[in-house]
Order: sequence, then C-alpha cells, then structure tokens
Amino acid sequence: MLLSRSSHLLNPARRQFALSAKGFNSWALRIRNAPSLNKALAIYSQMHRQSVPHDSFSILFVLKACARSNNLSILHHLHAHITKLGFTTHVFVATSLLYAYVLNSFELACLLFDEMPHKNTVTWNTMIFGYSKTGDVDRARQLFDLMPSRDLASWSATIAAYVNNRNYRGGLLLFQDMIVIGITPDQMAVGSILKGCAYMGSLGLLAGKSVHGFVVKNRWELNLELGTVLVDMYAKCGFFKYACQVFHLMSEKNVRTWTALICGLAKHGYCKEALDLFEMMRNECVEPNELTFTGILSACVHAGFVQEGRKYFNMIEEYGLETRIQHYGCMVDLLGRSGLLEEAYGVINNMRLEPNIIVWSSLLSACKQHKSFDMAERVIEQILDKSEPENHGGVYSLISDLYVLEEKWDDAEKIRNLLNQNVRKVRAYSLIRSGL
Repeated sequence: MLLSRSSHLLNPARRQFALSAKGFNSWALRIRNAPSLNKALAIYSQMHRQSVPHDSFSILFVLKACARSNNLSILHHLHAHITKLGFTTHVFVATSLLYAYVLNSFELACLLFDEMPHKNTVTWNTMIFGYSKTGDVDRARQLFDLMPSRDLASWSATIAAYVNNRNYRGGLLLFQDMIVIGITPDQMAVGSILKGCAYMGSLGLLAGKSVHGFVVKNRWELNLELGTVLVDMYAKCGFFKYACQVFHLMSEKNVRTWTALICGLAKHGYCKEALDLFEMMRNECVEPNELTFTGILSACVHAGFVQEGRKYFNMIEEYGLETRIQHYGCMVDLLGRSGLLEEAYGVINNMRLEPNIIVWSSLLSACKQHKSFDMAERVIEQILDKSEPENHGGVYSLISDLYVLEEKWDDAEKIRNLLNQNVRKVRAYSLIRSGL
C-alpha cells in the first residue's frame, strides 16, 4: 500500500538529488545505470584506480546501490573512503550515508547522526524513518518535535511511524494537528491514516469517511493506490456500501484491490459473497496471491464450506503460489470444525512447513468440540513435545479441560500444577491475518 512508499520518499537519493542528467559526468551515469551493486562498485573502484576525481554524484549513486545490499562490510569500506575524500561534511552525501546505515545498522546510524556537523530536513526525516523501522515511536516523535524546521515529508513520516507501529490514535491526532495548522496532507499521509482507520472501529470509520471527504473535496484522482487503501479501510470496518462504491469507481484495479474486498467480506461473515467475488476476479484474468487465498479459505472456515475449501486449497499450487502456514491453519480449522479430524491430522502431517502451536491447538479444539479423545491424545503428545508451558498457558488449559472430560484426573492435575507455577496465559490470537 501507500506506506510501502515511505522509504522512497525519505531516501535522499530519490527525494533531494533527483537532478537532471546534464549535471552528471559519464562515470556517475555509469554507476547510476549499473545493473547490480557489484557492477556499481567495480566502476567506482575503476575511478579510483584511474585517479578520476570523485564528485558527490558518483558517491551518491554508489551509496544508493549499497543501501539495500545488507552488506555492512562494504558500507564500512565505502564510509572510510568517503571520509578520506572529505565528503562527510557534504550534507547530501552524509544524509545518503545515514540512510544506508538506517537500513543496515541503526545503532551506527544513530552514531553518525550525532556526529554530523550539518543536518537538513531530509536528515531528520531519515532518522524518524529509522526509529519507526525499529518500533521506537516515542523517539521518532521526539525527533519530530526537536526539528528546527519541518516539511510535508516530516509530518507524513511521523504519521506513518505511528500507524506502522499500531499507535493509530497517535497518528490520527498528529494528522488532525497537521490539518489545524493549515498543512495540506499528501497521498502518503492520507494513505497512512486510512490504513490506521481500518483498525479503529467506529471511530476509525468516522475519521476515514472524513478523510475520504477531503479527497473528494480536493478532487484528488482516485488512482490505484488511493482507491485500494479506501476499499481496504471500508471493507475492514464492514462498511461495504462505500467499499463497493469506491471499488466500482476505480478505473484500474489490481490483485490487492480485489483481495482487500474479498478479505473484508470474509472477515464480516459475507462468505458466499467473498467466493463470488473471487470467481469474478478470476474471470477478469486477475491472478490471486497468497493473501487472496487466505481470505477465501477464511470465508470457507466461517461458512463451513468443506468442499469449496478443499478446491481452493488445491488451487494455491495450481497458481504456482507458496502454501503458507495460514493456509494450512485454515484447512485444519475447517476440517476440524466439520468433524473430519483424521483428514485434518493428515493435512498437518503432509505440511511442507513445520506445524506451529497454533495449528496443533486448532485441531485440539476440534477434538474437544467433537469429544474425540483418541485423536486428542495424539495431538497432546505433539503439543507437549513442541511447546513451552510458560509461553502457551492457554493451550495447557485446553489440555487440562480435555483430561477432565476424559476423566483422567491425575493427568489433569499435573497440567493444573504446571499452570499454577507462574505459567502466563497468552491472549487469544487468530489463525488468519487479513491485513494488506
């Protein structure tokens, strides 16, 4: 979605150094157009061997190539060479180096930020992005408040920091402050807020409708990204009248747009509608992704559509997609609820992934529901072998309940004793992730 573009907006090489080609020498152009990091470094090294003077452009482009390499050793060498050349006081170069460290070693990024003699707004924005990436929203907000001057990207980056770290209310309050002081948000800020509104219930729906009204009032184009985030917000809030209106108004849709509406329908119990929409999507020759199948299988679970669930589960591989743990979890849940415990057990045994405690617990719950104690014994054996009591207290409570139903009092007592020894009962969680 729109939030995935935040790094591009904060990347100094994209944002502040998008200069015309006439300002580059031929070496810088070759580095910029290099097909790989190794090729860019080879050209950069060739410049050094031939005593070609390095300029800021050649350094910026090689830093851009290095930023996402996950190779800290190369970054260290490049940093040392930049220092030797005397470019560390060049604010654009230093900010690009900072961005590379944010992506590869945030601890070193913090040291570099503190040592930088000159900082501009992009430098501060880059650190806000870095703290957001590490989940430290409080520190990101502190930097925002300490900035000597802010631009639109500063507000958008801080709002995105709140939303990306699930502090939706904080993001909404900052967005409101932005509007109050007269700063017109960009598409990134709007996209961030709409994403957060999707998880705030009735308050989020009210705020989301207000933001949508702002978009309409200012005659923004309902492009693919903005339309998709609106569909996702309305669908997650269960407001399908507007979700469908936006969906049909969009001139261009992709798999994420269709998936947003499918997952929303499945989440709110419109299971038949979700399956119908999936078939419409296929008829439009839009190929589903892994998340689409998570939504479809979720719909089958809620509606008890066993035959359809089997069909769509097998269809995952037909599309050349990877069967993920969520898909296996949905199938185990679907078969278990329907009393097909042996088949559910077979799905687990044939998994290409290591079954996790959530999958086993789903089958164990089905054993309790259908009072299948023989199967429960097999499942309990697997759970006791793979889980730690201090991390899975809820599962051990379920095991204790099963032993009580089976009148195995001694075994039930043993499990209760484990629970009483400071075992933490974890909050319940879902097998299905529906976020885009």
